[in-house]
Amino acid sequence: MSQTPQSYANHAQYTPLYHFFTSPLALIFLVWSITRFFQNPSYDTGYMLVGGLAMFGVVSVSRLSPLRAQDRIIRLEEQLRFQRVLPTALYEKAVATLSPRHYIALRFASDAELAGLVEKVIANPEMKGKEIKQQVKSWRADYFRL
Repeated sequence: MSQTPQSYANHAQYTPLYHFFTSPLALIFLVWSITRFFQNPSYDTGYMLVGGLAMFGVVSVSRLSPLRAQDRIIRLEEQLRFQRVLPTALYEKAVATLSPRHYIALRFASDAELAGLVEKVIANPEMKGKEIKQQVKSWRADYFRL
């Protein structure tokens, strides 16, 4: 867990084993398998291609599944925080309007600026997470995200 103050500029995290080793190797193996299959189509190269697709799929799902579970937890945590911090009418509008991507971006907003940002997002539900995070002035760090 990092103790460096978190901000929009440095909040993204990399998992070195996944981002710089496993994922690139799986992609390289998949590209290599596709190339070999088209250069020399046979049962063996077809089998390698299927193996490359399977390996790339497993590597991708092994990263995306925990992130999806974390997104659900963040949404629940933020709904509880919204209920505690926001006026009832705004809370009800937020629950009816906001998508999970909005909750994920709004988690970085301090309690003091949350109501204003929620109103902006409700007024413009097409706002992207990046746009929401860039408007946060007092950043609430999240050091637990994978």
